[in-house]
Amino acid sequence: MNVGKSKLARVALSAFAIGALGAGVVVAAPWSTPATSTEASIELVSTATCYDMVSIAIGGRGDTPREGVKWLTTPDGERLPAAMSGDYSSDWIDQAVRAPNNGNVVPDSYAAVYVEYPADLASYENAVQTGVTNSQTIMKSITASCPKTRFAIVGYSEGADVARRTAMEVGNQVASADGTYGIVDPSQVVGVVIFADAGRVSGDGPFPGAENPFSNPDGFDTKYQNGSNAIPGQGALPGTSGGFGALDGRVASFCSDGDLTCALPENTSLIHLAANVGRQVNADALQNEQLTPATGADLALALGRIAVNAFNDIASQPNWMQSDETFLDVLIKVSEPNYKPGTVTTPVSAKVDGEQEPIETGQMVDLVYLPQKIFREITGFISSNQNTVPVIMNDPYGLTLGPGSGHHFDYWRDADAANGKPLTSVQYAAAWLTQLAEQANKGEPVKTKEVQEKAGRAAIETIVAPATTSPTPTPTATTTAPVTTSPVVTTTVPVVPAPAPAAEAPAPAAEPVATPACTVPVEGETPVEGAPPVCVTPTETPAAVAPETAVPTTTAAVPAP
Repeated sequence: MNVGKSKLARVALSAFAIGALGAGVVVAAPWSTPATSTEASIELVSTATCYDMVSIAIGGRGDTPREGVKWLTTPDGERLPAAMSGDYSSDWIDQAVRAPNNGNVVPDSYAAVYVEYPADLASYENAVQTGVTNSQTIMKSITASCPKTRFAIVGYSEGADVARRTAMEVGNQVASADGTYGIVDPSQVVGVVIFADAGRVSGDGPFPGAENPFSNPDGFDTKYQNGSNAIPGQGALPGTSGGFGALDGRVASFCSDGDLTCALPENTSLIHLAANVGRQVNADALQNEQLTPATGADLALALGRIAVNAFNDIASQPNWMQSDETFLDVLIKVSEPNYKPGTVTTPVSAKVDGEQEPIETGQMVDLVYLPQKIFREITGFISSNQNTVPVIMNDPYGLTLGPGSGHHFDYWRDADAANGKPLTSVQYAAAWLTQLAEQANKGEPVKTKEVQEKAGRAAIETIVAPATTSPTPTPTATTTAPVTTSPVVTTTVPVVPAPAPAAEAPAPAAEPVATPACTVPVEGETPVEGAPPVCVTPTETPAAVAPETAVPTTTAAVPAP
């Protein structure tokens, strides 16, 4: 904290650092800087070595592999933007991604790889998008060599933004006509861990999409915490928010109260705007050099571009004067790096003297609406910034990124056993990743809510379907009689009209039958332990042959001892 820096400049830099983030600490933090050497003997490791599960690890600002490490390669020797965790270490997320290898899983069945990407604030959006592209490239390359490998995606700070966007793109894919996916099959991604999620939605629990979003991800029985209170606030970059699609229930998004990257109070529009500006300027240079002709020109260029887009956006809406949208709303909208000119907001017609007024086509400025528009601008500005001043007065930089005390580092120290939270966020993630790795090593299905519901539906169909083809359904006969009565009728016992003899069939006759002869497993997956085998009964064939085989089936069943 430079004593000579003006408070205004400090506040601006705080907003840039917090909002442009996923960034981690701006200054005075012990970021891992791997030793590099131009004389290093660089050895290559290949994706030809297969693992049951691989964690895609994405560090924060400055925490990424650099030249001099052993790069991951394809089997053909092509260099990939990643290094194995044994060849690169992170002071931050190693505790989570290396946990499965700490004697918990079979050796060489699990690995973690660190993604290489710019990991800076010189051009935040470019850095994050590069990280997303590189993460997807790594997963596709590993899958090409090892199609059965499962993945976890883990990111912190700036890497959290990369992890979120990567997971959203994977989970929201649409399969092509041949059933393949452009990145990887979403079922291969068994877990996503995000520390300090800048895209977090207000009210979200730590496990979005899970059956219990405040307790645990689907398929993991260990509770994260007691209670169901959401961390207040939302991510500093709401423009990056979105659903995880097929990955819902397999995501852990940890946020600490006071970490403004993921818990920024609502109604802080000016901070949101400053954060968006920070994503479009060289915040690294602005932080290191302060306001110079170069950094000033960079800032002026970004502000000018936003202003032009704002006026063009308003001009594209002939009835903007009658709408509820304020000029600040427009500035925030067009300041999003992914804003595309021409995307207009449908105006909401205003009321004059309490009456709904028609909106005339082509009308831009109507003096009748001007007083109410000015009033709406003033009230809108005040209401959307109710918490801006309190945040600024409470030192947003120190609150979030202060060395030793900033809430951006709580994930390694946020256990509170006395209040029902026995593990830190990082320890909890480590335990979950370990279970996922153990399941992958054993070939166990991932017990997601979707899988269990699907298995349950199939099990119900298996029981109910025979009853629809026989006036006197007999569960015992449907599972044992096909292979123990007459060989002439192996699939038609569901229509047996004499249930009593079939039910009395001796136990030895049923022993050779391991699974129902008429069933097919549901995608190789079963429900939780202890549940009956899951199958789908083809009811059409028995129904079609029932008239011809009912009599032989009956006579075969009667003589049974």
